[in-house]
Amino acid sequence: MSKGVLVLEDGTIYEGRGFGVEGLQTGELVFNTSMTGYQEILTDPSYYKQIVTMTVPHVGNTGINQEDIESAKVWVSGFVVRALSPMVSSWRNRGDLDSYLKAQGVIGLSDVPTRALVRHIREKGVMRAVIAHGADARDPQALVEVARQSLDMSGANLVDDVTTPEPYHWSETSDAQWYGSSAPLQDATQPLIVAYDFGIKHNILKMMTDRGLRVMVVPAQTPPEQVLAQQPAGVFLSNGPGDPAAVTYAIDNIRQLLGKVPIFGICLGHQLLGLALGGKTEKMRFGHRGGNQPVKNLLTGRVEISAHNHGFAVTPDSDLQGGEVTHINLNDNTIEGIRHRDLRAFSVQYHPEASPGPHDSLYLFDEFVRAVQSFTPASSEKG
Repeated sequence: MSKGVLVLEDGTIYEGRGFGVEGLQTGELVFNTSMTGYQEILTDPSYYKQIVTMTVPHVGNTGINQEDIESAKVWVSGFVVRALSPMVSSWRNRGDLDSYLKAQGVIGLSDVPTRALVRHIREKGVMRAVIAHGADARDPQALVEVARQSLDMSGANLVDDVTTPEPYHWSETSDAQWYGSSAPLQDATQPLIVAYDFGIKHNILKMMTDRGLRVMVVPAQTPPEQVLAQQPAGVFLSNGPGDPAAVTYAIDNIRQLLGKVPIFGICLGHQLLGLALGGKTEKMRFGHRGGNQPVKNLLTGRVEISAHNHGFAVTPDSDLQGGEVTHINLNDNTIEGIRHRDLRAFSVQYHPEASPGPHDSLYLFDEFVRAVQSFTPASSEKG
């Protein structure tokens, strides 16, 4: 492996050893505290235009397989680790991380003091950065200005870059050995869910088909009248990248769907629902990214350990126009869930489908199922 560098917009430079492809990429530098699941992180569209640093020191030992991908490609701009494992030992392995990033055209950087790097981000906040490998890494000082001129996540609508270009039906279910039961066979009598793809993860779709729902995935800009023409029993708002306030068409579309059909949102979908209800969003200092965030369900008093990936949040002073906060983060009191009973809409900021776990919050998909099963076209007229 040849020389690689990570250059931050504040002038801080970290040297390391490059892997994956050679070249240069810019992105918002963030960190993830999960102990495993780097393949799911790499293929999560919510990480589009971000350089991800893992806090776990040893990465790559489980290799790459085809079962754990969350989308059709790697979306991160770069991947930073303390130590890249020279060996792969998982029984499911079909390749190593270095070769995978090469095939996907993504830059990796190892031998970086990630503990110091993460401390720097926590103190200063996430910032724009450049990751370079090979010839592009020879003059790190020249890359500081490149970082400063790169995309600012605030005000960035990235959804258009990651959404599906055409509608499609999803029928794949989870492997029964991971969840303990077989999913029902698909048939035309099952409730239909229209899922807006703002950067949707595969495991979210599997959680719905596992529960006997038919799922039709549509592009992010699909007009609400086209959605309602499918006569869905529910609408799902997916995760995705960028600033939610910049996706103005989605906010407008959700407003037109409120009260007409049950709605469930996750991550960016949660933020968009909050904005559609009249709330506000704000950029967080360094966000929540990892599989160990404690969230309290205010309706039950139960504490859930949950997986997160977000750099924006619904503000505490939001006027949700009849909606209420249902979940909060116990680390910083960030709003993690909202609902509006009269409009049959609810959402969570975190990822109940977490792949890999934890699975404390899978009940939210069951709540969505109950909502769509009790929905009839006649009841929508009352909304």
